[in-house]
Amino acid sequence: MNPVQGFSIPAVPSPPAVPRADAAAGAPQTTFKDLLLDGIQQVNSMQQQADVAVQQLMTGEEVDPAVVLTTIQKADMSFRMMTQIRNKLVAAYQEVKEMRI
Repeated sequence: MNPVQGFSIPAVPSPPAVPRADAAAGAPQTTFKDLLLDGIQQVNSMQQQADVAVQQLMTGEEVDPAVVLTTIQKADMSFRMMTQIRNKLVAAYQEVKEMRI
C-alpha cells in the first residue's frame, strides 16, 4: 500500500513473452506470418459472431440489442484496425521496394 494516499498501486501487467530467434531448438517459435494469420482469424471470428447476433435479432430470438450492438462495434473496430495494419504493411513494402542499393 502507498502510505501517503492509502491506495494500493495496481500492478502493471507484463507484456507477453516473445520467443527469441536464438531460443532453444526444441521450443516453438512464433513467426510474423503466424501472428498475422492469427489476427486475421480473430477478426474473421468476430465478423462471424456479429453476423450471427444480427441474424438472431432479426429472426426475433431472445437476444439483448445492446449485446448485438456491442458485438457489431467490436467486429467493425477490429476490421478497421486490421485494415490499417494492412495499409501500413503495404506502405512499408512500397518504401523498401523503392530503396536503392
